[in-house]
Amino acid sequence: MRRLGVHTSIAGGLHLSLERAHALECSTLQIFSHNPRGWAVKKISAEEASQFKSLRQRLNISPLYIHTSYLINMASRDKILRKRSIDLLVSEMDRADVIGAGYVILHTGSASGNDEGVSRKRAIGALNEVAQMGLWKANLLIENTAGERGDISSTVEDLAEIMVNVKGSLISGACFDTCHAFAAGYNIREDRGTQKIVNEIEKYIGLDKVKLIHLNDSKGDMGSGIDRHEHIGLGKIGMKGLSQFINYQSFRDIPLILETPKKTAYDDPTNLKKVRTMTGLK
Repeated sequence: MRRLGVHTSIAGGLHLSLERAHALECSTLQIFSHNPRGWAVKKISAEEASQFKSLRQRLNISPLYIHTSYLINMASRDKILRKRSIDLLVSEMDRADVIGAGYVILHTGSASGNDEGVSRKRAIGALNEVAQMGLWKANLLIENTAGERGDISSTVEDLAEIMVNVKGSLISGACFDTCHAFAAGYNIREDRGTQKIVNEIEKYIGLDKVKLIHLNDSKGDMGSGIDRHEHIGLGKIGMKGLSQFINYQSFRDIPLILETPKKTAYDDPTNLKKVRTMTGLK
């Protein structure tokens, strides 16, 4: 059965994210493994890791995705920020293995005023450094971005360039965000827009490399470059567009994680209910 979940808070302890997901009847889960607003990372104790893994097995929540800190910028030309980004990504991978996560999701970074192609090559170089610093059971996924100024991974070709040029097995695939794709200019409101992205994935990456869909509606218009997520069906993509995208033959079995706004206690249940209706999940 297709897996459906949300990004869930770890406030109060890692294991509480599982309980929150279970209360929402989620079968998969995405978390930050630490406070994403700071560089300092507290070690996960053996007891905490054991409690987390035992509860997760009991609740049958899988796969588990960890989203990396947004502070990471593998494309930075600042030597200090580059080094901190490399070190934090290594830490994210280590932490994923400690708690048994299957995947780590990364936004590769921003050009920060530089040429995007040059910046993408810098990111590739930094990721190759990470690849030489360890071997992990967790798989690294790179995520498409919204086409904001300086983005280096907003198209399928951008992602493919990074994936092809990072050596070894560090990067195992991609995570596709519907809001980001739409904001970057892929008109997934319409079948031909979805077919366009499918064709590009087949040509440059391979459909088997898409391991997760971030299912979000978009506050911004198509091609706006605005990365602002909206509730399912209430944004510019709409119910019809999102439904045809996730039910497209090529995407039908890929797990779904919602990163929709959380303003009230009703938001996650409401959005999940809409997606369950779209997909036929009970």
